[in-house]
Amino acid sequence: MDIYYCDEFILPLPEGHRFPMAKYSLLRQRVAVSELAERHRLSVPPPATDADLLRAHDRDYLERVKNGTLADAEVRRIGFPWSPGLVARSRRSVGGTIAASRSALAEGLAVNLAGGTHHAFANRGEGFCVFNDAAVATRAMQAEGRAERIVILDCDVHQGNGTAAIFADDPTVFTFSIHGANNFPFHKVAGDLDIALPDATGGADYLEALEAGLDEALPAASADLAIYLAGADPYENDRYGKLALSAADLAERDRLVLDRCRAAGLPVAIVMSGGYATEISDIVAIQFQTVRTGADYWELWRSGV
Repeated sequence: MDIYYCDEFILPLPEGHRFPMAKYSLLRQRVAVSELAERHRLSVPPPATDADLLRAHDRDYLERVKNGTLADAEVRRIGFPWSPGLVARSRRSVGGTIAASRSALAEGLAVNLAGGTHHAFANRGEGFCVFNDAAVATRAMQAEGRAERIVILDCDVHQGNGTAAIFADDPTVFTFSIHGANNFPFHKVAGDLDIALPDATGGADYLEALEAGLDEALPAASADLAIYLAGADPYENDRYGKLALSAADLAERDRLVLDRCRAAGLPVAIVMSGGYATEISDIVAIQFQTVRTGADYWELWRSGV
C-alpha cells in the first residue's frame, strides 16, 4: 500500500499558533517505526502543478497564492500567514491526495498522511485550507481517464463547504458530509447529502447516522473512486469538535466506511483531515489507527476476499 507524506515541507507558524502542525511529522514517525513500514511504501508525493490546481481553482486565486499577493482579509480567512513554505506545503499536500487516488485505483486503497482541506473554495481559502485537495484529485482522476465518477465521504467534524461549492452543479461527483450542526463553517453549503448532528452526539448515534448515510450515498454516487476524509476531530476531547466519540468509536467509523466501500467494490483514497485534540498524542493515535485499518483493508483488496 502506498502511504504519502509531506511533513518535511515546513509551513512556518508563529509561536503559539493554534494549528497543531506537529501532528503530521509525529504521525509519519509513528508509521515509520511500526510494522506498517515493513510491508508498505512510505514516500513523498510530487507537488500539485498549476495545471492540476487550475482544474478546481480560479487562476486569479492561484496567482495570488503563488505570488504572496493575497489581501490581508484573505490571509485571515485562511488562518495561516503567507510564506513560500505555505505554497510549497500546500502543493505537496494536494499532491499526496492525487498520488493516493491514482494508487487506490490501481491497488484498491492508499493513504495521504495529510490532506482533507475541504474548506477551500475555487476562488478562496479558509479554515486552514489553501487548496482543496479532494477536488483537485477528483479532477485529476477524471482528466487522466482513471475515473469518471467520484464520491467524497467527508467524516471531518466540520462540513465540507468548499468541496460542496466546487461540485454543486456536477452530477459526476457526489459529496457526502457528516458533521456537527453547530460547528464551523457557520454558513454551510449544501452538498449532495449532509447529515448535521447536535452537540455531544455520542458513538452509537453517530455510527447509526453514518451507516444510514453511506447506505444512501454509495448507491446514489455509483462511483469509481471514494476519497475518504477521516477527520480525527469528532473525538470527545477535541478542542473544536463538540461531538463525543471515543477513539474506539472512531475506529469503528473507519471500519464501517471501508466495509461499505469494499462491499461496493469501490477503491478508497484516505486523507487525514482535521484533528485538534488537547493532547497531540491523541490525534496521532487516532490517525494512526485509521492508517492501520486502511492497511488491513488493503490486504483484503489484494487477497480478493
